[in-house]
This record gives sequence, C-alpha cells and structure tokens, in this order.
Amino acid sequence: MSTTIIVNGIFVTANEADTIVHGCMVFEDDQITYIGEKAPLPLEQYDHVIDGSRKLYMPGLVNTHGHAAMSLLRGYGDDLALQIWLEEKMWPMEAKFTSEDVYWGTSLSVLEMIKSGTTSFVDMYDHMDQVADVVRQSGIRGSLTRGVIGLCPADIQEHKLQEAIRFARDWNGEADGRITTMIAPHAPYTCPPDYIERFVQAAHDLDLPIHTHMSETAREVQANVEQYGARPVEHLEKLGVFTRPTLVAHGVHLTDEEIATLARYDVRVSHNPGSNLKLASGIARVVDLMKAGVKVSLGTDSSASNNNLDMFEEMRLAALIHKGVSGDPVAVPARTALRMGTAIGAESIWLPHTGVLEAGRKADFIAINIDQPHFFPRTDMISHIVYSAAGQDVSDMCVNGRWVMKERSVLTLDEERIQHEFSRRFEALVAR
Repeated sequence: MSTTIIVNGIFVTANEADTIVHGCMVFEDDQITYIGEKAPLPLEQYDHVIDGSRKLYMPGLVNTHGHAAMSLLRGYGDDLALQIWLEEKMWPMEAKFTSEDVYWGTSLSVLEMIKSGTTSFVDMYDHMDQVADVVRQSGIRGSLTRGVIGLCPADIQEHKLQEAIRFARDWNGEADGRITTMIAPHAPYTCPPDYIERFVQAAHDLDLPIHTHMSETAREVQANVEQYGARPVEHLEKLGVFTRPTLVAHGVHLTDEEIATLARYDVRVSHNPGSNLKLASGIARVVDLMKAGVKVSLGTDSSASNNNLDMFEEMRLAALIHKGVSGDPVAVPARTALRMGTAIGAESIWLPHTGVLEAGRKADFIAINIDQPHFFPRTDMISHIVYSAAGQDVSDMCVNGRWVMKERSVLTLDEERIQHEFSRRFEALVAR
C-alpha cells in the first residue's frame, strides 16, 4: 500500500456544504483517506509528501456527453443549423471514418480533456473498441457506449445492435473499473420505435443504463409529433426507455409536464450549453429542471460543435446564460455550476465513488495553478474556479490514485505522436 500526502494546499471538496479546507489531503492507493487542516501522522511516515503551495485541488471534472473522435471535424462546417450541420457536413464525413481515424481522433480529445481537467467522460460513437483502448491507456475514466443510428436495412440494424451489446458486455468494468458502459440508441428521430424497444430490452438484459439524445431542437420535437403523434419524452416513455436508468443529452425543449415526467423516472439530463448556443438549438430550462429534482450535469458535446472540450468553459456558461435569460443573478450560482461539473456529473453517470473530495472516495482530482494574476485576490475560490479559471490552468491530474499529468506534462500518452498521427489521419480523411 502506497500513501501520499499533499500539504499546504487549498482543497475545494465540491460537497453540498461547499467545504474548503486549507491544509492537507491523504490518499492510499486509489482512495482518499483524509482531508483536514493538519496531517494525521508525522510526514516521515508517508511514502510520498507533496507540497501543494500555490495550488488549488478539486475533484476532476466530469463531461457527461460527447463524441470524442469528432475532433477530426473541428472547424468543419461551423455556423450552421443542427440538421444541416449533421446531414450535409457531419454524417457524410463520418461515413468515411475508419477505426484508425477513431483511435487517433479520440486520442487527441482525451489528451485535450486531460490537459483541461476532465477525469471522467461519456462517449457515444462507433468503433468503440478503439475508444476503450485509448481510455485504458490514458488512465482516465470513460463511460462508453456504441451509439447506434437505425436508419438502415434490418440486417444492418441487427448487426449494429449485436455490436453494441457485445461492446457493452465485454468492456464494462475493464481497466481497473475505469471503464463503464451504457446502451445507446442515438435518438428517437434516428431510431424506429421497435428498434428502440430492442435496445431497452438489451439494457435490461445487461443491467445497464441507457444514453440517448433527446429534444435538442424545436424542429426535432415537431418532427417527432408529426411522425409518431407524441413529443420525444412521451414517445420514449411509451417505448420503455425510462424503465432503465437513463441519461439524456440536451433536453432543451421541454414542457412543465415533461420535466415532471423526467423527475418521476429520475432521468438525468446532460446540459451542453456551448454546443446548444453554437448550433442555435436553444437554452435548456436548467433552473426548472433542478427545481423539479432532476439531476442536471454538464457536457461539451463534440469539439465539432463546441469547438473545445474545456469543462471550465461549460461551468461558466451554465452559470452565466441562465442568469441572463431569467433576469435572476442567482439562477445558477457558481457553487451550483461547480457541482454540475463534478459531483452531480459523477452521480449522473452512476459513479458515486467519484466527484467529491472526501475520505472514502476515489482519488480522482486535479490541481490548478493559482499563482497567476486572475486568481488574486484570494476572496472566493469557488467563484474563481467558475468565473476566472480555464482548462490551461490545470497543472496536475490524478485518477484512481495514479498520476496522469504533472506540471502540464501528460504521463500516460505521447502528446507529440498523437498530434502527428492525428494530423496525418485528418489529411488522409479529407483526401478520400
């Protein structure tokens, strides 16, 4: 058993009490064992002693929705409405993706997430064995799912379903438990009703959650009514989706009744403010969702629609835009935004052992270099995290008790090679 103590640090726990500790934190192997003002033992009794002066420690950020390999399409087809962006730009290019493209596209995104403080992320895509392999190597956590679009012949539908089942079964719990899996019909507008029902059955059989896109645009909602006679929430409820633990991405266009339905089934919502703003999809009713008891976390979506994976930016946007649209300066306080990006994010993807710095939780944390002008004066450090900090301020990352980055140097991945191979794959993709 290896024990490490960090001394002279500022520790923002992100618990419900907004506890901030000026002192030390101890972790043994993969678990935090102590946080307090004074060391519980003489320093010479620890295997490793780290001076945390000039740094702030907080839980790693949790990105609850994304498509990592789409980094290959960053800047390709910007400033377009969602359906045009998807149908004319994204889907034709994605059809050319190979497993190698997905591997290097995901590698670049994971590298970006590490360097901006994300320790756990959700990914919905194709060629998911490659994604899982990147997560395994990287040292961070991935809640992974083979996203399936069902607009295809029956034999291809069956192949995709079996591939999703096989992936979810084979990878769940791998990489020392850092990889978990879900079942993911892409969206109600891309999967026929009977096909979604088969995914629900698969989720029951495997005892896994479901992740899907839902009510992202007004056009999508109206099309669902025209095609199936119901808005997406009612439609998915009838198909049995909410009989499984469910995480939906976006949830922008919701009625009061739909919010009540989501709360009743404990459906979790991944709020993607940056992506929704850029695609002009609208602004989710986050305040109303939270008042109803719905767990609302934060996601970046892909870097093709964002265009970065900086969760500090998502926390800031979540805190700012809901103040602006509501006229209420306390609509989403900094403390709430911080928990959306950490503790609530972890709860939303069924990782209750992470998301908060406290004894008994996993040693998943990041350090921020606060010896910089934008962190002075030392007034409210939670406010500084949400309103002043950015991903590039992250200096260190530890996941499951293992150092993933120290002083901005990533220890688990070859940054130079990833950028080289990524550029090579992008050039080949454009040339096809």
